[in-house]
Amino acid sequence: MAVSVDQLTAITQRYIAPKIYDNIFDSNPLLKRMLASGQYKSVSGGTSIDLPLNYAQTTANGWYSGADSLDTSENEQLTVARYDWKSLFAGITITEEDELKNGGSAGVLKLLASKAQIAEKTIKDALGTGLYSDGTTAKSIIGLRDIIAVDQTVGGIAQSTNSWWQGIVDSTSTTLTIAAMNTVFENASIDSEKPTVAVGTRTNYTRYYNLLQPQQRFTDSETAKGGFVNLMFNSVPFISDSHVPSQHLFFLNEKHLWLCYHPERNFSTESFQKPLNAQVKVSRILWMGAFGSSNNRLHGKMSGLTA
Repeated sequence: MAVSVDQLTAITQRYIAPKIYDNIFDSNPLLKRMLASGQYKSVSGGTSIDLPLNYAQTTANGWYSGADSLDTSENEQLTVARYDWKSLFAGITITEEDELKNGGSAGVLKLLASKAQIAEKTIKDALGTGLYSDGTTAKSIIGLRDIIAVDQTVGGIAQSTNSWWQGIVDSTSTTLTIAAMNTVFENASIDSEKPTVAVGTRTNYTRYYNLLQPQQRFTDSETAKGGFVNLMFNSVPFISDSHVPSQHLFFLNEKHLWLCYHPERNFSTESFQKPLNAQVKVSRILWMGAFGSSNNRLHGKMSGLTA
């Protein structure tokens, strides 16, 4: 008589490797750098997050001699860039049946813990995407494509009427060359202030790699310790990030980028709840904060690289 399960399968358990192998999430180095830096700031409250800005010189100045009358007029010199709080979540839901089936020694990998781990990766992936947003998602944090621009309103300040608040933008170069990269880098540098990292797509990372002679392919050991392959450009690491939009390359001064978070919403996990009409358990991982820049002219981008 034919049976549907053979004898070996009937008495032999399947082997389940005690680890989840990630097949979906990709590189997220800029977020990792921000989270590990002093620019990831805890802010415990407030209706918004304000960064004070100096945008004008003192007009009362000049050479004088002896008893000359000196200008005592006062002029506006300070303002703030105002960034609104934004909230992000990733849900964790498990049915009671699945949790029971996954219990005891049968659950080599615990389903609930695995789903929580995936939710944490998901929320960080979404936050990494938000760092490069262009304003089309209204509920998202403001992103680098808005910050490094010449015609956007960033922190409540219109770049089109305040040139000092514009980023350094090269939207015309379609071919990646060291000369074009250097132009953007130098334009985003003032005195000792200069970009601290270059972040591009994998395609533009490879293009830069191919521009270098083998003896020029230096790397930054600190960035490598973080698990990210990198090359050096003008003494700063060049890394690829899967969240960078197509055709883009960014030169960022990380000292002037701020990722703020509320201490009660710093990837915090809610207690599990059980709705009255379903045998499921529900929780969420939550983050609330803001991303902003305190000096846009110290960041640059190339946005039209196709070759």
